[in-house]
Amino acid sequence: SDGDRNGCDNHEDTPVPVEVWPELERAECLARGAALKWASGVFCRPEHLERLGQYRKRESQRTASIHSRLKSVVQSYLEGVDWGLGQLREAREELSEASHDLHKAKLESRKNSEEVTVLETLQEMSISHRQLLAAVSNLPRLYKVQSMVLETERLVESRRLLEAHARLMELERWQDEVLLQLQGPRETFGTGLTSEDKELVRNYFSGVGRMVDALAKELWAVVGSGLSLSRQNPTPFVSAVRIVEREEVLDEFFLEERRSASGNSRPMPPGRPRCWRERFFKVLEEAASARFRSISYLHTRGPGLASHLSALQHGIMGDLTTVRHLLEQCVPPHYRLTRAYLRSCHQFLQAHLGLVSGWELESGEIFAVLNWVLHIYTSSEMMGDPDLVPELDIKDLGPLISQEGLEQLQNKYVQKVRKSVSEWMHKALEVELTDWQRDQEPDIDHEGCFHTSFPTIITQMLEENARVAVMISEALRNQTIQMGLYEMDNLLSRFRDAIIEFGKEHHKDPTTNSNKFYLHYLLACISNCIILKTSTESLQQQLCSFPSNRMSRIPPGPLAGLDRAVRKACRLVMDHLLSELQPHLQGLLSRAWLDQDDATREMCGVLENHCELYNRVHQPCRQRLKEECQWLTVVEYIRALMQKRLVCRSDDERSQLAQRLAQDAQQLREHFQTTEIDGTTGEVTTTALILALADLLNVKDPGMLTLEISGLVTKYPDISEEHVSVLLDIRGDVSKDVRVSVLHFLEQSAPPLPSGYRPIFTEILVPSSKTQFCLPTAKCT
Repeated sequence: SDGDRNGCDNHEDTPVPVEVWPELERAECLARGAALKWASGVFCRPEHLERLGQYRKRESQRTASIHSRLKSVVQSYLEGVDWGLGQLREAREELSEASHDLHKAKLESRKNSEEVTVLETLQEMSISHRQLLAAVSNLPRLYKVQSMVLETERLVESRRLLEAHARLMELERWQDEVLLQLQGPRETFGTGLTSEDKELVRNYFSGVGRMVDALAKELWAVVGSGLSLSRQNPTPFVSAVRIVEREEVLDEFFLEERRSASGNSRPMPPGRPRCWRERFFKVLEEAASARFRSISYLHTRGPGLASHLSALQHGIMGDLTTVRHLLEQCVPPHYRLTRAYLRSCHQFLQAHLGLVSGWELESGEIFAVLNWVLHIYTSSEMMGDPDLVPELDIKDLGPLISQEGLEQLQNKYVQKVRKSVSEWMHKALEVELTDWQRDQEPDIDHEGCFHTSFPTIITQMLEENARVAVMISEALRNQTIQMGLYEMDNLLSRFRDAIIEFGKEHHKDPTTNSNKFYLHYLLACISNCIILKTSTESLQQQLCSFPSNRMSRIPPGPLAGLDRAVRKACRLVMDHLLSELQPHLQGLLSRAWLDQDDATREMCGVLENHCELYNRVHQPCRQRLKEECQWLTVVEYIRALMQKRLVCRSDDERSQLAQRLAQDAQQLREHFQTTEIDGTTGEVTTTALILALADLLNVKDPGMLTLEISGLVTKYPDISEEHVSVLLDIRGDVSKDVRVSVLHFLEQSAPPLPSGYRPIFTEILVPSSKTQFCLPTAKCT
């Protein structure tokens, strides 16, 4: 316009201050600096100015491109701003219309509020009128409430339960109708009544609640004594069941109305639902528990535990008979009263036996509990009765005692039995030690062998414990057997120590009368060990014969302990034999012995007496003792020969010595054959060694000794150079060259010991030779 143009003209005359941004100035300075730096780098030489036009044209094109892009961006931004302004205008118009409508609604609501106040007044008047109408219509009933309560109380006291319940139902119906009429049909319970009104109605009908409690008390008293009442007069119990069913029907009715969520539904009355059917079964369970607790409960601990469990069994089965034949006929079929009673019995027994298991019980009491739980309770005499099986599978209720509890009881039982077994074994060993001091022979069994009561006591004790334990379970039997084997191992260790002490006492003074039957009781100990070994092997066989056995291992101790005890007793027997042979062995292989055979004959007499006593021992130790007797005799005979008591001085003496050795060997062989000994150990005859030595001494030509000794070495490879040297000394005619040749042969031909060969010469020590001093005893000058 002209005005604008005039204004612009006027402004051209007066300078307008232009605001310059500091950032813009700084950017311009940086741009100029960068341009100067670039130009100084490009045009650093005069010849570079020729390309100035090219650089100017390129920069002009770049500047134009940048300006065009800036204009495009500004244009798009302005278009967006214009569209946004248009949207804001439309929103402002819509907000104006909405504000206008809200103002009109506010004016209308102010007009309606006055009408609502009038309607609320009418509603309050209607509610008050309805309550007054209900009070007037129920006045006859209200006047009769107190008399009805008193009549109901009399009926309850006289146990006329059905009539009392009918009166009570009528009173409750009046109370419900009064409350319903006072609050109105379309209100939820309590919203139409003030707290004062509800308290007034509650106080007026307070007798109804008191009668409900009184009736319930009498009702549960009848149910609790149902088992005893049913045998005399089941009518009260039947009445109680009918009342329970009525209450269940009412509970279901009110719950169904409440679930329907209808606006006109009757609200849930106070005290509903009562769930008297559930309470019925709970009372039966409590009554059953009370009856069981009263059965000999004061005598449960100690010896009376088995009687208590038996009384529980008879009490439960008697009650079950009453329930099945009497109470089942008094209740509806869906009650399944027998199954409920079985469940109650089982739950009581679980709690009761759990308490009993925690007591400090003895082995007999633990056995009674385990036997009752595992066998009697599940047998046909109790819960396994075919008539009870269809009612309820007892496995569904779980065990009376958990598996962990059973294992703890079994462990307690084994520990108690172990203590008892240990005490009895200790007493049995004391009796055995006393028997060893008796001035008479040990007892003789049907096989003619010595024995004492010791193995019988131990065997019977272990077998009896195993027989008792298997009545509970195979696992408990296995635990008991294993415990018994460990205790027997400990006993055998003490038994062996007692045998050693017995031998020491005898060797202190072997001539006392108290040890007159020393050998007899040693042989009885050996027989006792054989009997115990048979019993131990039988127990171990039982322990291994069941695949259900989960024992980690069978204790090897008893058999090893028995073997150690037998070896020690046999060693003492041989020591006793040696002590009796020793005086006769002193007379062997002397010059007096060459002329008469009294020493050998007396020695055979001692051997005969011992071998007769060995027949009083069970096999295989009988044969073993006789073999050891033979072995000991030959070893001691050869040891006496090695003492060099007799050195031959001529061929006649050598021949006489060899002949006498052969006679003794034959005499010993005949003696051993009469005692039923085969005379062999492995493949080598022990008495044949004496004959072989006699042949060696009887060789006429010393040059043939090497051949003879080679045969001796073949049969007895453990013979040493020292033994051969002593034999050569006894001959008395071996030259130095022959001796060297023989010993060199032995050194070169030392054969290894064959398998199964029992060394004999290693047990015979050769006395050290006394080397003669070759120089004169004169003093040195």
